[in-house]
Amino acid sequence: MATQPTLVLRLVLLLSVAALVSHRAMAQVGSYKPIHDVGDPYVQEIAKFAVAEHNKQTGKALLVYVQVVSGEQQVVAGINYKLVVEVADAGAKKYFEAVVFDNKWGKLRKLVYFVPYVSKQSRLS
Repeated sequence: MATQPTLVLRLVLLLSVAALVSHRAMAQVGSYKPIHDVGDPYVQEIAKFAVAEHNKQTGKALLVYVQVVSGEQQVVAGINYKLVVEVADAGAKKYFEAVVFDNKWGKLRKLVYFVPYVSKQSRLS
């Protein structure tokens, strides 16, 4: 039979481990996670929407969708898709970072931003 101090110590240890695991799980909620298959038709649809919406908002239909280069998603009250999109602009290859909020069940899709993409390496040099 375990003594009372041993039981208390075990209980404290168990609660500490539970708190640590819970804290780590909470830190990850809402963080961006990589999209491993940027060729997925739904991801492509989101990217095409971003380019079309940007063209509509600027009043110019200059950018032509080419492909998704990379992406991340964040679960919020829907999903934020952060995508690096390759486009053609008068034949020139350009890259943009787009964030699209998508709420399938509420049928809401909104372009949050669409800006020229600057790679992390470019920012460092």
